[in-house]
Amino acid sequence: MCGRFALSKLPAELIEEFEIHTGKTLPILPADWNITPTRDIYIVRNESENKRDLAIASWGIIAPWSKDSDAALKSQSQAINARSETVDQKPTFRSAFRNRRCLIPADGYYEWATEMGPYSPKQPFYISSDNSPDISQDISVGSSPEKSHSIAFAGIWERWIAPDGTIHDSAAIITRPAVEFLATVHSRMPTFLPRDRWDQWLDRSVEDVDEIRAMMELDSPAIGLKAVPVASLVNSIRNNGIELTAPIELGEPQTLF
Repeated sequence: MCGRFALSKLPAELIEEFEIHTGKTLPILPADWNITPTRDIYIVRNESENKRDLAIASWGIIAPWSKDSDAALKSQSQAINARSETVDQKPTFRSAFRNRRCLIPADGYYEWATEMGPYSPKQPFYISSDNSPDISQDISVGSSPEKSHSIAFAGIWERWIAPDGTIHDSAAIITRPAVEFLATVHSRMPTFLPRDRWDQWLDRSVEDVDEIRAMMELDSPAIGLKAVPVASLVNSIRNNGIELTAPIELGEPQTLF
């Protein structure tokens, strides 16, 4: 699963990286190294004319049938992730999977080790692009490291209209069984989409479930990623800073891949 992730980029950086040309001005979300469910995040989706657009949604799908804000929040907190195996079947997700797919940009995400692998249960790891800079020295001197390319989670989004007419867009990350070295940390991982799948994934004219499912199938789903153990600071939602992603040394017999 994915219960926390990080994104530090500005809208202008995401607009350039994801080749967005709508020219829309968005509020700037603060850099966040400990994004929690229900918080506002950036998503990339196709607008009505099937052109790529950068938008803001809250993390966790709000069930369209929610009758009030309390029901909406409850449904949202339970739907931050959609399992790839059943996303086309679950009532909360199936319409969005066919008609409202998106990309969710991230610098990286956190996962906590389970008893399956060689690591102490609940040891947090930070998973990011393998070209992400080592921030250890940058933290010590108080400077900011050079930013790397974002990773793109496969996502879906939904729209809920509150009784007072307020429009709420929300989104969920599609997860899949973990593979390769990531499976030694946790049984689940986000579904990542490489750049050559973005156009097809966002294309709103594609509604065939089998065709959509095929987009998520990759020969090497964990390619281009690295995982490093990090301190337990990330466990508290009160902590937020780039230091949360700093790698730590694990004691014997625990070693990194």
